[in-house]
Amino acid sequence: MKAWLSKAAVQLREQTDDAFMDRSRKSDGWIGDLKHQSRKSDHNPLPSGEVCAIDIDAGLSDEQGISHALADQIRLAAKSDKRISYIIHAEKICSARSFWRWKKYTGINPHHKHIHISFKPNQKGDFFNIPLLGGK
Repeated sequence: MKAWLSKAAVQLREQTDDAFMDRSRKSDGWIGDLKHQSRKSDHNPLPSGEVCAIDIDAGLSDEQGISHALADQIRLAAKSDKRISYIIHAEKICSARSFWRWKKYTGINPHHKHIHISFKPNQKGDFFNIPLLGGK
């Protein structure tokens, strides 16, 4: 079984790349490393091979706070776009369980260097309506 990135994750990554062409990709990622493989993680392939998470480097531009703004716009979009499971960034996490309100995140990685977005399996790669990524 070969691992492959979910269609929804590919779409969000492509929109981010188009909107921030010169962004840093140092902390980008999608497939779990050995640390991830030793525990439950959406970066690990499902039995089908689908990987349902991406990390987008927080170095989107020279503008301060842009990663926080993008994470928040993804959060707002997720209220109606049911493809997204949860988001983690800068010691905060949100999901449908918290009614898409940011809560304190206390995991081992505070996610300051990237935005983590997890998706539900088997989702379409339709355009995400996120203003910083070309949406309205």
